[in-house]
Amino acid sequence: MKVREFMTVQVISAKPTDTVEDVARMMSEIDSGAIPVIEDDVVVGMITDRDIVIRVVAERKDGFTPTSDVMTEGVESCLEDDDIVEAARRMAELQMRRLVVFNGDGKLSGIISLGDIAIEHQGDLATEALEEISQGA
Repeated sequence: MKVREFMTVQVISAKPTDTVEDVARMMSEIDSGAIPVIEDDVVVGMITDRDIVIRVVAERKDGFTPTSDVMTEGVESCLEDDDIVEAARRMAELQMRRLVVFNGDGKLSGIISLGDIAIEHQGDLATEALEEISQGA
């Protein structure tokens, strides 16, 4: 089974110049804790709800702080044609709960999360990956 069969395809993205307040609002509207940051059609980072808490709230920055100041630069990814088991193993190795998914042309095509995998695999594959992720935490 391929990643494309499980991934979330309707991905909302942010720009590096968007404020964290804007991004937090986006997260609330789409019920997601992670949004890729794109500049000139290239994924340059990811901003998560955890980034906002650790790098904005804890440091007493304001909501007008640009996303580029608090995002996690670079992304871990896979291809939509990758095997879902391999993607789950990669998440476990990297101790990550989600990967950005690119198509064959290198363009963002979705995001795959442990939740996406758990829904389809009755949790077995996701549970194994989550156990490995949690052991490193």
